[in-house]
Amino acid sequence: MSDIKKFKETQKASELIFDGKVLHLYRDDIYLPDGREAFREYCRHVGAVCVVPITDEGEVICVRQYRYPVADVMLEIPAGKLDYKDEDPTSAALRELREETGATCKKLSYMGKYYSSPAILDECIHMYMAEGLEFGDMELDEDEFIEVKRIPIDELVGMIMRGEVHDGKTQSAVMRAAYELKNRG
Repeated sequence: MSDIKKFKETQKASELIFDGKVLHLYRDDIYLPDGREAFREYCRHVGAVCVVPITDEGEVICVRQYRYPVADVMLEIPAGKLDYKDEDPTSAALRELREETGATCKKLSYMGKYYSSPAILDECIHMYMAEGLEFGDMELDEDEFIEVKRIPIDELVGMIMRGEVHDGKTQSAVMRAAYELKNRG
């Protein structure tokens, strides 16, 4: 954006409050655009990917898994964190697709970035659509318990619109994929 100077906050000091395996919590003293001082608390995250795998029959390969922070089973698309900050997101997307669904793809299309909660978290999720799927064995991490489901994309869009899919990255990526597929020449 060309008017970033009008809104930009600048760091005065930074303190690492908690340094975990996945999240790193900071408290920064900052200068507001008008020069006044304030503070921000936020988490840093290495980044992540998500993939909308589309079968030749127009089904989305979804996963169901328990999410501890919300104490519920969530319907999601395959996703996972980057192994390290500079990991190529495309490689990570292909890895997560294979690990969580057993699929490889002939075509992987980048659909953009998703920030789930930019006021408190810097996690950037890179969104992809995978087509031309071929299936093999899943390669789940030892702490993953996943059920794979195939849902026609139109049905999944309906589920999103009725509020039945609560995961934000899944909502955003599936709607983008549906739009892309609908608007192909």
